[in-house]
Amino acid sequence: MERKVLVEVSARHVHVSREHLDILFGKNYQLSVKKYLSQPGQYAAEERVDVIGPKKELKNVSILGPIRGATQVEISLTDARSIGTVVPIRESGDTKQSAACKLVGPKGEVELKEGLIIAKRHIHLTPEDAEKFNLKDKEIVAVKIDSEGRSTILGDVVIRVRNDFSSAMHIDTDEGNAAGISGETYGTIV
Repeated sequence: MERKVLVEVSARHVHVSREHLDILFGKNYQLSVKKYLSQPGQYAAEERVDVIGPKKELKNVSILGPIRGATQVEISLTDARSIGTVVPIRESGDTKQSAACKLVGPKGEVELKEGLIIAKRHIHLTPEDAEKFNLKDKEIVAVKIDSEGRSTILGDVVIRVRNDFSSAMHIDTDEGNAAGISGETYGTIV
């Protein structure tokens, strides 16, 4: 059986905590939904912040909602180099001893001592799809992406299984560009 999964390119973004949202946008501020994403309950907000590194800043970085328990900033390796910082590749949520940066919003600034990561490529799977594909949570796989003149096999892809997921692979813009992804693209788990 062929194990095909939708491949989505995830651009740089910020997940904010309630505390940091209040500092950046004002007390009890509520994020505005710009566009719902493929993962249930997740959305790109209208609100944006600047991410400041030692060398440069990334202007107007999208915030993804809803708010989280801890603030996390996800950028690409190219972004990390451009702002002048070394950023670890981590699974989402694994921010302990990760990189630092400053966030600037319309009402204030937040100095993050940690929370800046390059998201490890991963596949969200429903339990049903994980069973169908004979895969388990935290398993590491490779995915072949066929595209015009840029077919690629990406290794070190983490499987993440949860009831509240929609099945899709997430890669960053560097990886998407390397594979020549445009439009709706599917990869094959190999």
